[in-house]
Amino acid sequence: MKTPILKMSDICKSFSGVQVLKHVDFELQPGEVHVLIGENGAGKSTLMKILTGVYQRDGGEIFLADKEGKLCETEIPNPKSALGAGISMVFQEFNLMENMSIAENISIGYAPVKNGRLDWKRMNREAKEQLERVKLSVPPTTLVEKLSTADKQCVEIAKCLSHNGRIIILDEPTSSLSEKEVKTLFELIRELKAQGISIIYISHRMEEIFEIGDRITVFRDGCMIDTVNTADTTEDALVSMMIGREFNETVTERIVSGKTEVAIETKGVKTKKFGKEIDFKAYRGEIVGIFGLVGAGRTEFARVLFGIDPCKDGLIMKDGRSITIHSARDAIKNRIGMVPEDRKELGLIAKQTVGNNLTLVKLRELSWFLSSRKTENEITQKYVEALSIAGMGEKQTVERLSGGNQQKVVIAKWISLDLDVLILDEPTRGIDVKAKAEIYEIMRKLANEGKCIIMISSDLPEVLRVSHRVVVMHDGAVTLDEAACNLDQEKIMHAALN
Repeated sequence: MKTPILKMSDICKSFSGVQVLKHVDFELQPGEVHVLIGENGAGKSTLMKILTGVYQRDGGEIFLADKEGKLCETEIPNPKSALGAGISMVFQEFNLMENMSIAENISIGYAPVKNGRLDWKRMNREAKEQLERVKLSVPPTTLVEKLSTADKQCVEIAKCLSHNGRIIILDEPTSSLSEKEVKTLFELIRELKAQGISIIYISHRMEEIFEIGDRITVFRDGCMIDTVNTADTTEDALVSMMIGREFNETVTERIVSGKTEVAIETKGVKTKKFGKEIDFKAYRGEIVGIFGLVGAGRTEFARVLFGIDPCKDGLIMKDGRSITIHSARDAIKNRIGMVPEDRKELGLIAKQTVGNNLTLVKLRELSWFLSSRKTENEITQKYVEALSIAGMGEKQTVERLSGGNQQKVVIAKWISLDLDVLILDEPTRGIDVKAKAEIYEIMRKLANEGKCIIMISSDLPEVLRVSHRVVVMHDGAVTLDEAACNLDQEKIMHAALN
C-alpha cells in the first residue's frame, strides 16, 4: 500500500465532559474514495470537523503528506488553514451565497484584485476553469439561486478545487439528488480520483457505498471500529459493525385488520404547481407510502393536505366529512400533522432545547408560569423516554443532537398532540440504519394504535418494506394505488416513469 496522504492518530475530543471521539485512527490514500459510515452521533462528522479546523482536538496527531509524499505532523487551527493545506468539505447543507454569482462564490475570501479593485475578468476566467473541471457548462456570472441542487453541488466542489484541493470531504452528497444526478456525481468523483484527488465520502446509503467506495471505515460510539476493502465486505457485515450486533430489519405486517374507516380523503384536489386532479384515500391503522421521482408532486400534495399551500379545487374530507384547510392551524385543528422534508429548516429551532422544540405545538396549553413549567418538563420527559431520544436531557440544544435524534424530536412534537393523521415527508433522509429502524417502529406503533400514517419517500426499498399500501405519483398525478404485498420495484418504477 502507498504512503497515505493523510494520517490521523489517537484523536480524542470531548464536549461538556462527554467524550465523542475516543483514540481514533484514520488513514487516507492518494486518489482513493474512502467511505465513512456509522450511526448518527458515532463521531464521523466530529472527526471531519477536526480535520477541517472547525474543532480542535483534545489529543492525538495529524500528519499530511508534503510535495515529496512524506508524512509531516501538522496543525490545523482553523478552516482557512485547512484550505491552505488543500482540505475542503462540501456539507449536506450547501455553504453558498444564493444572491451572488458562481464566480463570486468560488473566489469568496480570495477574490483577485487589480489596481485596488476586484479583477472581475480574472475572477470569471478562473471560475470558468474550475467549472470545466467539474463538467458544469454554466456561465460563471450565473446567480447561484438559479441553479439546480446538483449544479450547486458542482459549484461547491469547484470551490474546493480552486484552493488546490487534494482532499475533498463529501457529506451525504446524494441526499437531495435524483438518480440521474447521482450518476453524474459519481462520474465526477471518478474523474477527480483519476486526477489523484482523495475523496472522503460520508453516507448512509449502502448501495452507493459499494458502487463508489474503495475502502470503508466504520465508526461506533466515538470509536473507529475497523477499515475494510469494499470488495471484501458485505452490507450485513457493515451493519453489524455499526450497531455492535447482528441486525435483522423487519418488514411491516402486510395484513391491515379492519381497514374500513377512511381517515382522510381527497376528491379532485389540485396542487398549485401541476393543476391535475388527485383522488386519494388513507385509512386508519395503515401506513400509506407515497413514491415518485424528484419533481413528481408528492411534497406539493402534502403541503395542500397540511394547509401550507391553498386547496383551490376539489374536496378534502376527514372522517367522512368535508373540511376546510387554509393554513397549518386549520390542519392541526382537524388533527392532521406533518413532519417536513427539511427538519433543520422547517421542523426545528436548532438553537432551542429539546424541551422547547418538543412542546412548540402545545404553547396554547402551556404558559411560562412555574406550574406549567412542571407540565412542560413532564411532557418532554415522557416523549424523550418513549422515543428513546439520546442526548444529555431535555435541556440540551437540538443542534447538538444527531440527525436521527433530531428527527425523533420532530416526530415526538406531533405525537404529543395525539393526532389522527401524520404526514412524514422523507422521514429517514440522512439518518443511519439503526435510527431508521427505530423510526419505522414508531410509525408501525402509531398505525397499530389506529393512526393514519402517510409516508413520502424516495427510497423504493423503504417504501416496500414499511408501507401497507403504495401510492405512486408522476407529474402531479396518481399513477398507481395498490397493496404493497402485490408490488415489486419494477412495477413501482414503471408507474413512476409514466
